[in-house]
Amino acid sequence: MLAETKTAHSRRRIALSHIALDALRVHRVRQNERRLAIGSVWDDSLDLVFPNTIGRLMFPGNLQKREFKKHLRHLGLPDMRFHDLRHTCATLLLSRGVNIKVVSEMLGHADIAITLRVYGHVLPHMQDIAAREIDTILSGLQELSSDDRG
Repeated sequence: MLAETKTAHSRRRIALSHIALDALRVHRVRQNERRLAIGSVWDDSLDLVFPNTIGRLMFPGNLQKREFKKHLRHLGLPDMRFHDLRHTCATLLLSRGVNIKVVSEMLGHADIAITLRVYGHVLPHMQDIAAREIDTILSGLQELSSDDRG
């Protein structure tokens, strides 16, 4: 069953990486090949990005058991829930220093406090990054100051 998003804020635009865009293009080509191969059996009525094998809604349980788990095994990745990909993405972005407000917006959190509660454990190392940045800034100021004296 299709339904509106939980909140108006849930409907949003997010930037996609070039790798994600390329993967979606490849997926669309494969999907069109599948559509042509099975002909009139394919259900075009919803024009879904990730349908089941005949173009209809994919049920979450089927996605998890039939597709996702199979791909995890094939890639040699540990067993996880599909939703864990969202947490992994957020954790990786935060650990790489992406601004928490940006990550919060990508996740669709109504408030940055939600993101801080869930992902606060990722942020302590960011103080080390901030300290190094202060050193860089102050070193540059010291160089400017010594140039003025010389």
